[in-house]
Amino acid sequence: MGRPSIRLRLTLLYSGLFLLSGVVLLAITYVLFRRATGVNLIVPTMEPADLSPHLRHLVQAKFAKIERSHEADLHQLLVQSGISLAIMTVVSIALGWLVAGRVLRPLQAMTAATRRISERNLHERLALPGPRDELKDLADTIDGLLARLQSAFGAQQRFAANAAHELRTPLTLWRALLEERLTDPAATIDSFRLTSRRLLALGEEQERLLESLLTLAWSEGGLDRRDPFDLAAVVAAVLRDPPPEAESLGVRIESEIEPAAAAGNTALAEQLVRNLVDNAVRYNVPGGRVRVRAGAEGGSAFVSVANDGAVVPAAEVERLLEPFQRLGADRTGPSDGHHGLGLSIVRAVAAAHHATLLAEARPEGGLAVEVRFPPSGENPSDHRSERP
Repeated sequence: MGRPSIRLRLTLLYSGLFLLSGVVLLAITYVLFRRATGVNLIVPTMEPADLSPHLRHLVQAKFAKIERSHEADLHQLLVQSGISLAIMTVVSIALGWLVAGRVLRPLQAMTAATRRISERNLHERLALPGPRDELKDLADTIDGLLARLQSAFGAQQRFAANAAHELRTPLTLWRALLEERLTDPAATIDSFRLTSRRLLALGEEQERLLESLLTLAWSEGGLDRRDPFDLAAVVAAVLRDPPPEAESLGVRIESEIEPAAAAGNTALAEQLVRNLVDNAVRYNVPGGRVRVRAGAEGGSAFVSVANDGAVVPAAEVERLLEPFQRLGADRTGPSDGHHGLGLSIVRAVAAAHHATLLAEARPEGGLAVEVRFPPSGENPSDHRSERP
């Protein structure tokens, strides 16, 4: 036999409280009535010597009759009160059942609506009407959860579609190159070598894409532990091995690094800094600059990277933080080895460290991105914020 329903439990609770209150009230009434009527029976007494034996017998018999009548009245009061209490207890059970059903009716409607909602209709909401109370707050909380689930589910679908596109494009190119070379009757060893080199380049690009996807997935999974590290040392290590595009584009990297104690995962922090620098170099103008700063302010370690480049509309900054998003290029267009994962990895790593990410478009062109880690001795809560 399963557990009783909450409606039955509420009914039993209401009825039990009513019965207990009735018993206490009946006991108080009985005691007060007995005491009040007992006082009325007290009469002036006479000395036995003043009464004859016959008169004394009559008086004692009268008092005994009055006492028996009083006890009978008390007993009758107790019996009738008990019957009334039993009847009202039954009535209270019926009323409790009706009241509990009415109170739980919104909860039953919420349960039914929640059961109907699946991944195909996450747009539906409970939208519970009525005054602001505990049930209304619960319904609004569930609606907020559904909104977040809808957003996360949509982002996951877009991510899967974009990842499938990014992975399918080089595979199509591989197949085209191989078919072209195999069906070419005039193919030579040199042409096969050229095709092999192109296939190797495509393979390296796919390897970088898969590594980026793994980093993104790892970051979004959160951190199991937080170890202290020097953010300045991480930034210095990244700048010792600048992106190859920096030399070909003539981009100058300027740095201002001071000690900055932080806590988290050193490998992920290095990926964050490397993606910030790579993004600043790749989306720069020939002969432009990249300014890298790292240090500590107010006990918080920070790293900021600003670059020159094309003017970025302020409304586009938030979109660029999403996976597979590039400025001024259609997702289906050529990526030139840039898959649009850099800033999304930065955001995921920052979220894993409970760090604050600030990204804003520079009026003269380019982006300025700052990541501020919580104090290393603090037990952070998820208070990450983003500002375009």
